[in-house]
Amino acid sequence: MTGEERLPRTRWVSTWTTRRWLRVGAAVALVVLALLGVTGAWVLQRTQTISTDLVDVKSPALSTAFRLESAMLNQETGIRGYGLTGSTEFIAPYQQGLADQEAQAAHLADLLKDDAPALEDLADVQQAMSAWQEQIARPVAASPPGAPSAVATALAAQGKQAFDTVRAELSSQQDRLRADRTRARDDLVSTLALRNWVFGTIAILIVLLAALVFEGLRRGINRPLERLGADARTIAGGDFDHPITSTGPADLRRLSAEIDFMRRRLVRELAYTEQARLRLDAQAADLQRSNTELEQFAYVASHDLQEPLRKVSSFTQLLKRRYGGQLDAKADQYIEFAVDGANRMQTLINDLLDFSRVGRLHHAHQEVDLDKTLEQTLAALSVGIEESGARITHDPLPTLVADPTQMGMLWQNLIGNAVKFRRPGEEPRIHVSAEREGPLWRFTVTDNGIGIAPEFAEKVFLIFQRLHTKDAYSGSGIGLAMCKKIVEFHGGTIGIDLDHPDGTRITFTLAPEPPQLPGPSAIPEADRAEQEQPR
Repeated sequence: MTGEERLPRTRWVSTWTTRRWLRVGAAVALVVLALLGVTGAWVLQRTQTISTDLVDVKSPALSTAFRLESAMLNQETGIRGYGLTGSTEFIAPYQQGLADQEAQAAHLADLLKDDAPALEDLADVQQAMSAWQEQIARPVAASPPGAPSAVATALAAQGKQAFDTVRAELSSQQDRLRADRTRARDDLVSTLALRNWVFGTIAILIVLLAALVFEGLRRGINRPLERLGADARTIAGGDFDHPITSTGPADLRRLSAEIDFMRRRLVRELAYTEQARLRLDAQAADLQRSNTELEQFAYVASHDLQEPLRKVSSFTQLLKRRYGGQLDAKADQYIEFAVDGANRMQTLINDLLDFSRVGRLHHAHQEVDLDKTLEQTLAALSVGIEESGARITHDPLPTLVADPTQMGMLWQNLIGNAVKFRRPGEEPRIHVSAEREGPLWRFTVTDNGIGIAPEFAEKVFLIFQRLHTKDAYSGSGIGLAMCKKIVEFHGGTIGIDLDHPDGTRITFTLAPEPPQLPGPSAIPEADRAEQEQPR
């Protein structure tokens, strides 16, 4: 055959995909395995049939034939003894032989019901036995006891001839049954040999089939994939000009071509990407510098407002003490507004300073026993707790690596809010729990207070966001925002459990160790100076 004649077939095979190769290979393998399975099943069934026939029919039939012969010998012995002596003790073996004959003949007939020649032999045996019994056994047995039977003497020669006929029929039957059993045994031996050969062949074919499948997968899939992986690793190592060679089935070749197209596209885009990365790095540096300046501005602005605000607050309070009651009611009201506004501004600025210090000033991470920190917080809030009659319980709390000051601020805001936002006329019930949740610890603070509506679950964590007027509940609206900032600074999250039906349940997580902290250079100079001053 010439190369031109082989070319169409080569192109036809080369268009096969991996799925088609697998389908064809699986179909061929299934056909081969099905044929082997059918052959093996037939051999096993044949072996089982011969073995069952040998064990359940041939051997029992031969044994039953021997027992039938024994029953006839018992009858002959009993009749002969009774005929010679007239003693009735010889009648019992004869009668037992008759019963055994009937039972063994019936059993043998049942065993040989599917073997017509064997049934004919049994019929011949039974006919010979019936003839001997009719001619000899029954007349002798009917003779009166006490004296030798004249019938037995008269029929002695005839009885011997008749019983010899019975013996010959029994011997012929036994020879046939013995021959049948020998043939069955020989068939079983040859079938077992065939079975062993068939299963050996099946094992060899399975091994060959597995070897063919393995080699086909190695050449058709593994080797092309290994080569594709080697090319991809070369490209990943930085050699973007390295081409990808297409080998294997059609779909793998298409995959290689698509990856090579992607490589060429990446090479074209690499220059643009590098330029974009440089621009993004510059923008990120500008943004970081801007954020640092904004943080410093917020801190300095709030820090520098302290002094003039203290003057405003001091002088308005002096004005109230010196001129209170000396002017008209409207002037006294204006003075009261000024004093209250100055005090609230002082509180807001202090809270804003505390909020800006989180993550910048308080960052002395160490092992913190949260049980001890919570007890210290409860001691600090003891006056409000006693006035409200609050009952506060907690589970055993873990020891974490955290900033102790921030942990105290966290508990103080959460417990303080639970005591503050209590239901009128009802004693607050507050419980703190902690449990391990994967790599984090999950904490819950549950109270029976006024609760938080679902639509405000996110709003309460924003700075200066209040759900109530200052006349209803005091505060600056910065507490939960500070809690959120502290928890996130320690690698966790915080939120409201909306499924809690009665009161409020705040859940938050803390990491056993906080994330990597910024170095000292990230702390503004004013913060560092304040941190170094004695408190």
